Amino acid sequence: MRLGAHVSASGGVQEAPLRAAELGLRCFQYFSRPPQGGPAPKLSRGVIQAFTKNCAANNIESHFVHAPYIINLSSPNDRLRLNSVAMIRQDLKRASLLGSRGVIVHLGSSADRDTSQLTKRLVDSLRRVLDGYLGKALLLLENCAGAGNTIGRDFQELAGFLNTLDDDRVGICLDTAHAFAAGYDLRTAASVKRTLGVFGRTIGFKRLQAIHLNDSAADFQEFKDRHAHIGRGRIGLSGFKALLASPALKNLDLILETPIDSGRKADIRIVNSLIARSSKC
Repeated sequence: MRLGAHVSASGGVQEAPLRAAELGLRCFQYFSRPPQGGPAPKLSRGVIQAFTKNCAANNIESHFVHAPYIINLSSPNDRLRLNSVAMIRQDLKRASLLGSRGVIVHLGSSADRDTSQLTKRLVDSLRRVLDGYLGKALLLLENCAGAGNTIGRDFQELAGFLNTLDDDRVGICLDTAHAFAAGYDLRTAASVKRTLGVFGRTIGFKRLQAIHLNDSAADFQEFKDRHAHIGRGRIGLSGFKALLASPALKNLDLILETPIDSGRKADIRIVNSLIARSSKC
């Protein structure tokens, strides 16, 4: 397992690996453009070289781009949906230039919950994103907490999208806080085993490329996206101990998205301790 966190790319993407290194991390996640959208800063040859050099010099082994929050691949509004497609295509190209493993994207929301139409619309969006794409960065779909009309809280629903699309360039980033708030219990060793069992039977672990490792400030089945520091939320330390000891999750990149405050360093110490303990078992 490689532990990472979401870090700022303020001042240019080449600064992101330096901020990850300051925290003693081996991987990281970053925005390659403003998180609320807008024009993407140019990736000059010098910026790409500096980014690559800063990763190598600090033993950073992998990194991921997070797509802007305004993305909505599920929208019945064609203009919004196709703008989202164009933005993700650009982010995939940028991620490939920077050597990032993947672009992590939320699927968006839709008041139209007709299963067949929603699947058709979303899969069409994903195919448009990937049409003619030759880069190495993967497109990683993130599960959601299920607030409002957001899409992708249910493992079976995500599996349906993936199976219909049938493209090896698409995988999953599993967010623990989102899964818990959406109704997948992670508080005990037994519940972790059950939840991972459901994931394995529906989506399959070969599609799992990264984990957003977050405790949840929202209650079980509250369907709210509220992150908390590791062990200080509703999942608790017992749940994370069981998660990190699971053989199914070995060799995955773990990305913290916990609150960026004085508690972040404690999160890193706790997770590193749990990883070290699991490696001895």
